[in-house]
Amino acid sequence: MPGTSGTTSLAIVVTHFPDTAALLKLLGQLNKETDFIVIDNGTPNIQELIESIQVYERCIELRQLKENLGLARALNIGIEEARSLGCDYVFLFDQDSSLCDKFVSRMISACHDALRLSANGIAAVGPRIINPQTNRQTPFKLFNRFILRTDRPFNGSNSHFQADFLITSGTLLVLEHLEQVGDMKESYFIDNVDLEWCFRANSLGFDLVGTDGAVLYHAIGERSDNPLVRAGLMAQHNPSRIYYSSRNRTHLYRRSYSPLGWKLRDRIRFLIKASWLVVCSQDRRLYWQSIRAGISDAKSLS
Repeated sequence: MPGTSGTTSLAIVVTHFPDTAALLKLLGQLNKETDFIVIDNGTPNIQELIESIQVYERCIELRQLKENLGLARALNIGIEEARSLGCDYVFLFDQDSSLCDKFVSRMISACHDALRLSANGIAAVGPRIINPQTNRQTPFKLFNRFILRTDRPFNGSNSHFQADFLITSGTLLVLEHLEQVGDMKESYFIDNVDLEWCFRANSLGFDLVGTDGAVLYHAIGERSDNPLVRAGLMAQHNPSRIYYSSRNRTHLYRRSYSPLGWKLRDRIRFLIKASWLVVCSQDRRLYWQSIRAGISDAKSLS
């Protein structure tokens, strides 16, 4: 599991009904640099991919879960494997992401650079995200700023940036800090898992850093003609995903460690998105039921 300067890493790739070509491309890229584990969340025909996946010599294991236990649970299984192997870093990946050349070594190098600039310790580093459908770059966001909220240099760096949030795919976690921050929140199942973990890490004083030193090609949400989606202001998801999104963000509104700036802005953003789905979508009734159920169920979420 060699990384940079003697460090070790493990990549976790979570799958659920994966696109075979996209998944094998990602695994081929990872195979050049790091050991990895594939954790499948209940895909019925995943057996058909076993031989194609196990051909990669750096595949530690293809773990087949009998049912979909959620993204957070699958990530935690992989994190525990990384702990047992004595890794320094763990990389998290969705099944449909693609990497720049030497992604792993670039990310570890960025973490080392950022660590020299940090007085608090680095909990995680995220790559620059580019949507391959639009070639649009996703900025690194700060939630408690009302101006200059994105792409703020990290302690004078030209290539690293302050961040209050890093999306799951492509993120490097520093394993020595996971004991204090904690694992992914399994009750969230899928949506806002990364957001909640980042808020916890930040609340404990750790730095989150975005870097231009590595690029991940990844599309967030589904394709849509909605101008807000095309502009990158919100993601398009089906009604079942909207249930989890509504439930989990409502739960996060009530957490003391969630940034006040995010709570204020996201409530407005959520209202706009929910209104658009209920008024303009062909599945408006399903969306309304999902949103209402999600908000109601947030009260009992652990």
